[in-house]
Amino acid sequence: MIGRTLKHRYEVLELLGEGSTAAVYKGHDKRLGRDVALKVLLPHVKETTRKRFFQESHAVAMLNHPNIMSIYDSDDDGDAHFLVVEYVEGDPLTRYIPSEPDVAMRLGKQIAQALGYAHQRQIIHRDVKPANIMVTPAGQIKIMDLGLALPKEAKRVTADGMIIGTPAYLSPEQAQGSGLDNRTDIYSLGVVLYEMATGQLPFSTDDIPALLLQHVKQPPPLPRLHNNRISPQLEAVIMKALEKTPVRRFQSMEAFASALDGAQATGAETGYQGVSSYQSPTQQARAVNPERISGKTLRVVLADDHTILRRALTSMLSTRDDILVIGEASDGEEAITRVVELSPDVLILDLNMPGKGGLDVLPDIRSKAPNTKVLILTGREEEWYIMQALRAGAHGYILKSADEADLIDSIARVMQGNIVLGRGVAEKVVTGMITTRQDRTLNDSERTLALYVAMGMDNDQIAARMGTTITSLTETLASMMSKLGAKNRDQAALQALRRGDISLTELQEY
Repeated sequence: MIGRTLKHRYEVLELLGEGSTAAVYKGHDKRLGRDVALKVLLPHVKETTRKRFFQESHAVAMLNHPNIMSIYDSDDDGDAHFLVVEYVEGDPLTRYIPSEPDVAMRLGKQIAQALGYAHQRQIIHRDVKPANIMVTPAGQIKIMDLGLALPKEAKRVTADGMIIGTPAYLSPEQAQGSGLDNRTDIYSLGVVLYEMATGQLPFSTDDIPALLLQHVKQPPPLPRLHNNRISPQLEAVIMKALEKTPVRRFQSMEAFASALDGAQATGAETGYQGVSSYQSPTQQARAVNPERISGKTLRVVLADDHTILRRALTSMLSTRDDILVIGEASDGEEAITRVVELSPDVLILDLNMPGKGGLDVLPDIRSKAPNTKVLILTGREEEWYIMQALRAGAHGYILKSADEADLIDSIARVMQGNIVLGRGVAEKVVTGMITTRQDRTLNDSERTLALYVAMGMDNDQIAARMGTTITSLTETLASMMSKLGAKNRDQAALQALRRGDISLTELQEY
């Protein structure tokens, strides 16, 4: 082929590489005066391969993204069937194995964003691997070989149950010849990130059937067993991407990229250099809930001595793309260690645990991790426990009888800076005593608080305006909510307006 000019336009200059079905050459487009890459089908390939070659290239030609190789043309010249694609200078991603964790996260985020763009246009890659990805001298990712990419609705030219892709990077559903959606690429990118961060594949054997079985059945070794410089946050992201069942993975590349972004930011903030004592959270069943409770992936640590309950909570909290359980603890001391080590956004803390319980360690946690929100989740509904927890700095207190929606709502509200009191709790928080149900008249402090809430102030602003502490404000808030029969402070402010305790005129005057 070298020296030949295809269609009187594309001059073949040199061989760049060769795969099982095609050879790639550097070429020159004499009409436009630019270098290109020419992907030429090898002689004697099957007719189904030739059909797939053009069918899928035509679909990919619709993509226009800075991190995806552009396809310029497809044609044939005698016995040469070829594609004309963007010529990219740089190194294959294989040169970045292994990489420092921050490099793996930075490049992985670019890959996820590019694949997310393709997924939005209903294109599944199906063969994500380092050999198909280039890194330019400027550090820009280019996804090169989309030869297996296919629109979801396209008529397949492969037999049902036929395995297509590279075995080391296949998703479990690919390994079983099952139907595919965008989550197959999420798994394959998880394998790529695992390899970049550790220098090892999660599964590796020369026996292809055994390798496929490992993808389907065997859990991968934790990445930090290979490299303890990997942060727990990055490890949690990789392990979620490598879930066997698609519904337990990230449900979109956008969520994957967001989680990598959050893991990278957290690593930079904490200066994480590796802590060998950390044990990754148990990987549990996860389902999808597409509604996000915040603009980022929330990192959560669970502290509860009941293993079954803790695992059930891990499963339930991980039903969302925007919640990542990054650590677990079975007692108070371990809770302190996890929070200091991982800097989670939210700690869900039980009160009664062996050794030091939640009340014992809460002051230390608030002192050592002031940016972590603490949500008490307990079976203790006595007013003494409630008041002690709130006075020690808890941001919320809900009972284990709460349902899933209440827990998710509570996490969202503490992240917004609100004090959260679950069902059955607010009624018991009035200076440590059960609220007198007969008197539902708001006092001056409660009226003022309702007014400030209606104005949109957060709790810190209100405490500063009223010249009080957050603890005292919490007691006033609980009393107001109980008297108004409200579940949260916003409902209480609305009810106060309806009852006439505060007025629109007062709001306008402020």
